[in-house]
Amino acid sequence: MNAYFCGMNSLVEENYLKALFTLSQDNNGEVSVNDLSKHLDIKMPTVTNMMKKLAAKKLVHYESYKPLRLTEKGKKEAALVIRKHRLTEMYLVEKMGFGWDEVHEIAEQIEHVRAPEFFAKMDELLNYPKIDPHGSPIPDKEGRIEWNEYSKLSDCKEGDSVIVTAVINTSDEFLKFLNSRAISLGVRIRVEYKEPFDNTMIVSYGQHPREALSHIVCESLLVEKI
Repeated sequence: MNAYFCGMNSLVEENYLKALFTLSQDNNGEVSVNDLSKHLDIKMPTVTNMMKKLAAKKLVHYESYKPLRLTEKGKKEAALVIRKHRLTEMYLVEKMGFGWDEVHEIAEQIEHVRAPEFFAKMDELLNYPKIDPHGSPIPDKEGRIEWNEYSKLSDCKEGDSVIVTAVINTSDEFLKFLNSRAISLGVRIRVEYKEPFDNTMIVSYGQHPREALSHIVCESLLVEKI
């Protein structure tokens, strides 16, 4: 195997750790085997076997029929993979001109490279960014994450003015939808009306004096009030 992809954890193991880290953010640090199986689209027996393997490496707390939890060591390992992914996405956008909807799959491949000096240089060239192109925090080189307290657009009220600071849904489809509506990070939005029946919002921003955004879209936009 290429030396750049060798290390304490394999590519597959890193993907499991990253998935556990992501899922645990909304569940007080706990993740069920079933949820992990669905998220990765991998059969439960295979997931269980991998959890036993990661538990033996002291990366996951695993007990039969109980929720999974990353150990402190596991959290750091996962955060460092996420750091490489988000730094890569930022580099692709800022230095290579890719759109924010074009970088995920490339970063998925590069995040497994074992060359700390490569990502340290990338970080330096980007002037040590704190967030990625989607507004998600970039862990530091020790795996620490500085979380920002943002609200969902869906929680805002009529008359509120906000700035788009991050997106929860980073799928290519959703980002392309936002592109088609000229919505990106930093855009200032005013909530003009909120439909009581289904929480659809009528908003104004930029050259869009009256744009309807569904509740699903508003749930996926993180904002800061101004």
